[in-house]
This record gives sequence, structure tokens and C-alpha cells, in this order.
Amino acid sequence: MHPTASTAEVDAVAEKIRALGFQPHKMPGAQRIAVAVTGNPGPVDPAHFQHLPGVVEAVSISKPWKLASRETHPHDTVISIKTAARESKLGGGIFGIIAGPCAVEGREQTLAAARAAKNAGATFLRGGAYKPRTSPYAFQGTKLDGLKILAEARAETGLPVVTEVLDTQHVDVVAEYADVLQIGTRNAQNFALLEAVSQVKKPVLLKRGMSSTIQEFLMAAEYIVKGGNYQVILCERGIRTFEPMTRNTLDLGSIPLIKRLTHLPIIVDPSHATGDSLLVRPMARAALAAGADGIMVDVHPEPEKALCDGPQSLRPEEFGELMTTLRAMAEVLKVSL
Repeated sequence: MHPTASTAEVDAVAEKIRALGFQPHKMPGAQRIAVAVTGNPGPVDPAHFQHLPGVVEAVSISKPWKLASRETHPHDTVISIKTAARESKLGGGIFGIIAGPCAVEGREQTLAAARAAKNAGATFLRGGAYKPRTSPYAFQGTKLDGLKILAEARAETGLPVVTEVLDTQHVDVVAEYADVLQIGTRNAQNFALLEAVSQVKKPVLLKRGMSSTIQEFLMAAEYIVKGGNYQVILCERGIRTFEPMTRNTLDLGSIPLIKRLTHLPIIVDPSHATGDSLLVRPMARAALAAGADGIMVDVHPEPEKALCDGPQSLRPEEFGELMTTLRAMAEVLKVSL
């Protein structure tokens, strides 16, 4: 639509789409609104729309991830979250730092990690209250108590909370406490869960499935956007390959490709990608150099005592050193951090 298109003109286009038997999706951008069409079994003649008042052009979208495509929305999506103390942003040239413990093990541990993350310059706080574990005997998280601890950490530090939701039954309670709902790698193609979080008016951080292709990754994001939630953060966290010496194989080549294909921001999780704290900092630096919109790293006050993923967690001083390096790189790359 033209930047000066009226609400009535946008609504008229949407009504024309419905009259053809399809579904309209109004997608506000930085300079103008796009109205995407879904539900069509094949190409739709642009002549249906190109002469309607307020329409600049009618474009056929070639990608199957229509709503997540740059063809529909050429400008970068920026995620902005306000807490009582601050506003945190990610995307559109702003490099977001999501840091905190892999799991909320207890109050003191989480608050210590949150303070360390904030003091070093993190812009979001991560922490898992519900933990998906390969073994049913492993630590499963502190659940509702963990969500309350994360809310306390947000109140003290001002950092928006990012935490994982495992099941459709947990969506409402996690959304009550969290600022960003995370979909983990095991649920990357849990379509019922993707549809459930699409109805929540809060950002969703979607991790790439451990065996997902890039197209499957973007189609998973399309489930969320199609449901009406355009605030999606993609997360490259490595994929499962034949290599046993790292936890996963971090596909940094996906970053510039995905940024070319979609307007959604993409971050990197070097902690879960490598499984080794000695590899986290080099890969975090590489993520910034590759053009990622942020990183998510595990920070724990005492990694040797961690109940979950201690070997990949950075100590507070190590995270501080990483932030110093990233600031220097961001200045050279002209990225806001």
C-alpha cells in the first residue's frame, strides 16, 4: 500500500481478498503496510488489486513462507520490549544480548546470574523454568516457582525475560510471567504449539530444529506469523551432523542466507551449538561478524555446580570479557550494541 493509504483503503483491499475466497494479512512495516494473501491454491492475478485506491503494486510471492518473506515485508522486523525500567530492542541493526542460566535452579543462583548479565551489558535475561531433557531422570526445571523467580529477577534488573514453553497447556502461564516465549529445538515442528503461541501477543523466539533444513525452519516461523503474531525471533542453535566432538554443528552460513530470505531477526545460540564454554566466545564473535541480530548465551555463577549444561556455561567474568570484545567489534562493524 502507499504510505499515505487510508485505513478505509487498506480495509477495501482486505475485503477484496476475502471476496475472492482467500485470507488477508495486514502487515505494518517501517514505511508502509503490506496486505498479504494466503489460502490461494495457485497464483492470483495481480489485476484484482493493482488498480484499487491506495495500492502501489501487487507482487506475486514466490517463497512458500509468504508472510515471513522479504518479498512481503522488505524492511527488517525490530523486536522492542519495554519493562518498568528500560526498553530492550533486537533486530534492524541492533545486536541483542540474551544471557542468563540455562535453567532456573533456585532464587539465589538465578538472581546472581541476572545481576552478572545486566552488569556486563546484556539486554535480555534467559532462564529455563520448564526444561526438556533427553533423560526422564534428569533435572526437569523448577516450573511455576522458576517463572516467579524470573519475574523477580526482571523486577530487580529491568531485563525482559526469555523462557521456554514446552506444551500448549503451559502457554498461558508462561506468557503471564515471560516477555518472550521460547520454542526449543525439540518443539520446532510441534505445529499445535506453534499455532498456540501465534495467538499470544508477545514475541516468540523460535529455535531451529536439530535436524531441520532452512526451509523447514522458515516454514515453522510461518505457522506463528500466519496466526497473527509477527514478533518472531529466529535462533540458529546448530544442527545434528556426523561430527561427535561438538554438541552440534553450528551453521553460521545460514545467517546471511536467512537474513536475505526473511525480514525476521535471527540470533545465534553458541552455548547449545557447541556444548563447550571454551568454544562459546569465539562462536559468539563469529555470529556478530556473520551479521546475526544477537546471541543467546548461558551464564552461571558456578558452572561446576549447575544442574543443567554446566560445561557450556560462561562464568560472569568470562561473559564480561566477551561483551568487551563484542563492543569493540560492533564499533568497527557499525552495529548498535
